[in-house]
Amino acid sequence: MGVAATRGRGVAAVVNSRYFFWLVLALPAAVQSYRYWQESIFYGEYLHWTGQVGTQLLIATMAVTPLRLAFPTARWVRWLAARRRYLGVATFAYSALHAIAYLERAEGAGDVVEDALGIAIGSGWIALLIFLVLAGTSNNASVRKLRGGWKAVHRSIYVAAVLTFAHWMLTAFDPMAGAAHLGVLVALEAYRIWKQRHRGSGKVALSPAAISGDRSTSEAASRNAPEP
Repeated sequence: MGVAATRGRGVAAVVNSRYFFWLVLALPAAVQSYRYWQESIFYGEYLHWTGQVGTQLLIATMAVTPLRLAFPTARWVRWLAARRRYLGVATFAYSALHAIAYLERAEGAGDVVEDALGIAIGSGWIALLIFLVLAGTSNNASVRKLRGGWKAVHRSIYVAAVLTFAHWMLTAFDPMAGAAHLGVLVALEAYRIWKQRHRGSGKVALSPAAISGDRSTSEAASRNAPEP
């Protein structure tokens, strides 16, 4: 029993480590990127896949606060909340792969600029820049440096979400998949707003759906400010 318990704790420690979580997040991207490089999948498949996974990770990042409101004592929600920062950074990483694939096939800088001036592609570029800022400030040093401004910066994830779905639905041959994902996010955010208003303004609000949220300084810094 002692050996089994020790092994069980060892497995749990590995599964709960940040490195294992990063491996889980990175492995699909590595496999699909290799397949694309080997021409086992087409450009359109890779472009769609990276964009869709990036959006799904965005939804997962933003779902943490609604889930914490719905299941405040659930261990799995606390587990997910402790890893929200990693989900957010992965959102940027997959979005960056999406953009790199697009740039690789672009015929020249002129075409890239021309596309970026349109709302369909331009919305995607602006969302990517916001993800870059959020990923770059998803660390304890940025929380300490920005102080109260950190929350204001990370509320821009809502703007990035709107731009992401605009980009998806305006560029897709069939926007229904994007609309379905949007419906999930809208439902989650509607519940968050309803629940927080129901709790009353005197209650302590949970941190916003920002690209951070582990049990470190970032959570403590955002714990007492109201949600937008």
